[in-house]
Amino acid sequence: MSCSLPPEVLCYLEAVEADTPRACPEQHALAAYVRRVFAEEDIRVDAEQLRRYLGLVKYFPFERLFPWEEFLIALWDCTYRPDGTPRWKTLLCMVGRGAGKDGLIAFDGACSISPYNPVGHYNVDICANNEEQAVTPVKDLAEVLESPRYEAKLKKHYYHTKELIQGRKNKGIMKGRTNNPKGRDGMRSGKVVFNEVHQFENYDNIKVFITGQGKVAQPRVGIFTSNGEVSDGPLDDYLARGRRILLEGEADRGFLPFICCLSTKEQVHDPENWYMANPSLAYKPELLQEIRDEYEDWLEHPEQNGDFLTKRMGLRAGFKEVSVTDYEKVRATNRPLPELRGWSCIVGLDYAELSDWAAVNLHFRRGEARFDINHAWICAQSKTLPRVKAPWRAWAEQGHATVVDDVSIHPDLLATYIQQAALLYNVRLLALDHHRWTLVSESLRKIGFDAADKSRVKLVRPSDIMQVEPVIQACFDRQLFAWGDNPCLRWAVNNTKRVRRRQEGVDTGNFIYAKIEPKSRKTDPWMALVASMTGEPALGTGTPVELPPIGAIRL
Repeated sequence: MSCSLPPEVLCYLEAVEADTPRACPEQHALAAYVRRVFAEEDIRVDAEQLRRYLGLVKYFPFERLFPWEEFLIALWDCTYRPDGTPRWKTLLCMVGRGAGKDGLIAFDGACSISPYNPVGHYNVDICANNEEQAVTPVKDLAEVLESPRYEAKLKKHYYHTKELIQGRKNKGIMKGRTNNPKGRDGMRSGKVVFNEVHQFENYDNIKVFITGQGKVAQPRVGIFTSNGEVSDGPLDDYLARGRRILLEGEADRGFLPFICCLSTKEQVHDPENWYMANPSLAYKPELLQEIRDEYEDWLEHPEQNGDFLTKRMGLRAGFKEVSVTDYEKVRATNRPLPELRGWSCIVGLDYAELSDWAAVNLHFRRGEARFDINHAWICAQSKTLPRVKAPWRAWAEQGHATVVDDVSIHPDLLATYIQQAALLYNVRLLALDHHRWTLVSESLRKIGFDAADKSRVKLVRPSDIMQVEPVIQACFDRQLFAWGDNPCLRWAVNNTKRVRRRQEGVDTGNFIYAKIEPKSRKTDPWMALVASMTGEPALGTGTPVELPPIGAIRL
């Protein structure tokens, strides 16, 4: 059984398919996906509910919703399965800054607590990392309710204070909430909206906010955001899931991905492509001019205007400091590793303090291609660990890290890992920061590595990193790195900035690496890889060799 497409859905689909204005690949895939769902599934659009919802537009300071907004209201709020449950419980909406996201959240909230929502006590909780993002949609709706033209009429349907808005008939309450844990117990949300989810570094608050939804019929979740710079956080997971649904045919399980962005940095130079990131741009000429001005500023000072790519164009630009590379190039490292047994490798080791984090990297080469196996150790009793918002427990469960429940990470743990690796691979050289040797020297000597033997140990200095940094950049640019799916290593890359090396106050034109934030953003896995790459001359082109029975390390 199939359901005919309502005009609000059909209008948007036809515009995307006609590429007027230009739409991104994710939107074209969404159009095909929605048509397929309506053709194949037994679902219905509550046309009367949709009509009544959209009728509320007349009270807002805009004449009508944009086509993409009507499209989302129709699918998310008014499309149902035969049992009366929403066809799409969860909406991911990533659009460029200026699209009107807060206004849409405010309008949708007004619909959800209006008399036209048959589910009573349908609370709408708008959640964000800071108070401004949480309460802005509530304030926007309050301003509508206080409009002199409609105030008397709207008072019959809504009650509001400075903190909340309540539907008089529905009894649902719309309220902004921050990530402060106080006051969350007992929440009874019908709809939970996460505003600017790109700032969320983990799922802790997301889980708390949606826990109470089982108490209300027709629960819904909205994920509204522009792109951001938190790597390997919830937004990356949501985007990956959305793209699998749209581009790979994965079952959606009630997840509706509405993703608007450019695909490459090169596309930004054609203004026609800007519409791919912002579906409202065709209807807001003043916004178009604003973006033109920001584009010129970005061309002149890209390092100071990274938000243009990230917020306006939906492209991960890296941190405002000079990042190691673009996020898309980091993500491109997620490619499967070949069978590396018997290959020659360089071992890189990095740690700032063994009472914090440490990492070992096995670096392989075959021609121009580079392959890396990376493992981290995390001190569970580290004083800085509570500040690390990354999902390190999950990484440990996935095998990318080992959590050490002790006051420090004993060097023997690292040495044992290297020793075991040597039974599989031909370890040609061990490389580590020259300031760190003393602390681990005894453990490494026991497995055959002594700094006195420069053919076996390389003590890495800043000059070594300056020499290899251009090689690293070329590997990213040409997508020569393959690390497998290692979120811990990718996270560490995005925690690192490139810093110009100065000698006697003079800019040398060369770069070294430094931490973006010293306590909460660890770089050890990445710096272990960098250390291993300083020893690349020992690999040559990386031709595999036969291992002796006992392994390459002579015990």
